[in-house]
Amino acid sequence: MGVSTGATGAAGGSIGELVLYVRAGCHLCDIFLVELEQDLAPGQAPVTVVDVDGDPALAVEFGLRVPVLRLSGTVICEGHYESPRVRRALQV
Repeated sequence: MGVSTGATGAAGGSIGELVLYVRAGCHLCDIFLVELEQDLAPGQAPVTVVDVDGDPALAVEFGLRVPVLRLSGTVICEGHYESPRVRRALQV
C-alpha cells in the first residue's frame, strides 16, 4: 500500500487525495483495507491510512465510526467496503 498526497485514476489524471481512517485493533478496518487494496492497481491510486487515535481531534470526529474512506474530503464509504462505489469514484 502506498502513501501519497494524491490518487491517480485509470486515465492517469489526478483525482484527489484518498484517505482511509482506521483504528488499531479494528477487525472491520483490516477487512476494509484488504478489499480496498484488491481494487487498487500498483501505483494507480495510493491511499493514506490514518489511525484516528493518533490525533485527538480525529478521535472525537470519528468516534467509533471507522473505517471511513474519503476522496478529496468526500466520504466514499464507511463501515464496510463498497467496491462499486470506490471503483466509480476512482474511475477504475
